[in-house]
Amino acid sequence: MSHETFLITLNVPPSLEEAVVDCLLTFEAIQGFSSFPVSAHDHRNEGLSVAEQVTGRQRKIRFQMYINKQFVAGLLNKLKAEFPNTGMHYWIVPVLDHGVF
Repeated sequence: MSHETFLITLNVPPSLEEAVVDCLLTFEAIQGFSSFPVSAHDHRNEGLSVAEQVTGRQRKIRFQMYINKQFVAGLLNKLKAEFPNTGMHYWIVPVLDHGVF
């Protein structure tokens, strides 16, 4: 099966939320996106505050968007250029189906 649409998920530090919103709004290939707060959990304590180490979680803002295959590389390049060394995590999965009811 060849996938033409992908779901990109970004986990970003809360301090970058507005900058990422602005960045994504300027990337016209995205037909909209969602954002919501999440708690990230990791067994490594690198970069965590003492409070985060105690609670075992770190606040992040998650962004999710559908994007056509031909625009994925362009979006990743834009994000890497605008947010280098910021600890932004991303993953990409193929979308089997999507629609609106």
